[in-house]
Amino acid sequence: MLPLDKLITIDKSSNTAVYLQISNTMIHQIRSGRLRKGTKLPGSRKLAESLQVHRNTLLAAYDELQAQGWIETEPRKGTFVVQDLPDIQPQGIVQTTPKATYPRETAFTVDESRIVQFPSGQPSHEFELTIDDGFPDIREAPIEAYTRELRSLSRRSVFNKYYRYGSPEGVNYLRETLSSFLNDSRGLPISPGNIMITNGAQMGIYLTARLLIRPGDHVIVGDPCFWGATRTLQQTGAEINRVPVDGSGMDIDAVERLCKKKEIKLLYIITHHQHPTTVTLSPKRRIRLLELAAEYDFAIIEDDYDYNFHYASSPILPMASLDQHGNVIYIGTLSKTLVPSIRMGFVVAPENFITAVSHQRRAVDWQGDSLKEVAIARLYENGTMDRHIKKMIRLYRERRDRFCGLLQQKIGDRVSFDKPDGGMSAWATFLDNDLNTVEEKSRERGLRIPNSRVYNKGSVYNTIRLGFASLNFKEQERAVEILSKSLS
Repeated sequence: MLPLDKLITIDKSSNTAVYLQISNTMIHQIRSGRLRKGTKLPGSRKLAESLQVHRNTLLAAYDELQAQGWIETEPRKGTFVVQDLPDIQPQGIVQTTPKATYPRETAFTVDESRIVQFPSGQPSHEFELTIDDGFPDIREAPIEAYTRELRSLSRRSVFNKYYRYGSPEGVNYLRETLSSFLNDSRGLPISPGNIMITNGAQMGIYLTARLLIRPGDHVIVGDPCFWGATRTLQQTGAEINRVPVDGSGMDIDAVERLCKKKEIKLLYIITHHQHPTTVTLSPKRRIRLLELAAEYDFAIIEDDYDYNFHYASSPILPMASLDQHGNVIYIGTLSKTLVPSIRMGFVVAPENFITAVSHQRRAVDWQGDSLKEVAIARLYENGTMDRHIKKMIRLYRERRDRFCGLLQQKIGDRVSFDKPDGGMSAWATFLDNDLNTVEEKSRERGLRIPNSRVYNKGSVYNTIRLGFASLNFKEQERAVEILSKSLS
């Protein structure tokens, strides 16, 4: 009989229960061929003594092995490794058995050339301070009100229906609430049937691109453009055509020239506070772009990720509110209003598109989080979201003014930027300083700043987005001080 006490290693400091360590090790020995099918195992009392464990622990390990189908017990004969295992070649017995390891790589081929890599959005905690590229201040979010709504929902039996499978378009309660909100705030003459709730705006971009784009189709993006959208479009196999972005937004004349040369399938654009430049598409260009979409029959993804945050004047209405032909797919997010981890976005489009894209969603995500959707709908209905948005507009305007003042005062001779009319960040060009060097020096001093290399892989920018919304006044002062010391 094999010396099982020499093949089984027990680590009593491990978080894994001892009986599971024993059963897992024996499974490994069976799979490796050391314990062959039909092998009789030692009695529980004898093996427990050899392993210096309680007999009940060994019995629990045997019960686990039997429940999983690795061993069987025959009355008055003993316990055996089951007979109906595939043939396994035995391996040599060694005195110390190494811990089982999971394979480092697949045995089959993974075509990594098909994968478009995304940079990590998870900041490192090693930095004392972070200037992000435009995130909300999670400390100010109405999380207590949100969790209170979740608790309320969990206690009331009338809401038990939201524990079941639901619609891929989202909970109708939230769709009704959002349709009214978007109608009132953005002039969108829509009904709930024109809305699908998503897990963030990025999901909406992905599903739309997957539905509309085939490999080789031509799409248009700005130069520079939001890297998340560009990489998503690349993942579909689309041919990316870039057009310049200036102080009035995307160059629509350049769009027209491309339309005359190529069959354009889709155009992606951020109309308010373009990422990364923060500029807003002018009314004249909006109207011209809608005319081109109708003339050349291409779809427009209008990404309006932070429409709520304007400081200088009232926002221009979205293109979707002016669309008379059904060319615009309007995508937004509620995560920028709440916190990034509460993934909540929406797609607004004609009903036939919503029906089609909801089936597309089923392939990857059967439905959204119904309780979360209802809780957020209640926050809109009881006025919490409206009060929060108004509060954050005041706060972020103050932080924008303070941050831009600090930049001008401390490093205005080395950095060029325009004070943004809205959004959560400033687009800053570094003069006579290599941005990669600035990033390295800032990190050495405990400050993390955005990676400038994500905006457009084919172009070189010495410009980054400097987010001000998530930093209070003291944090802004410290961050700009470190940034100043990192510049020559």
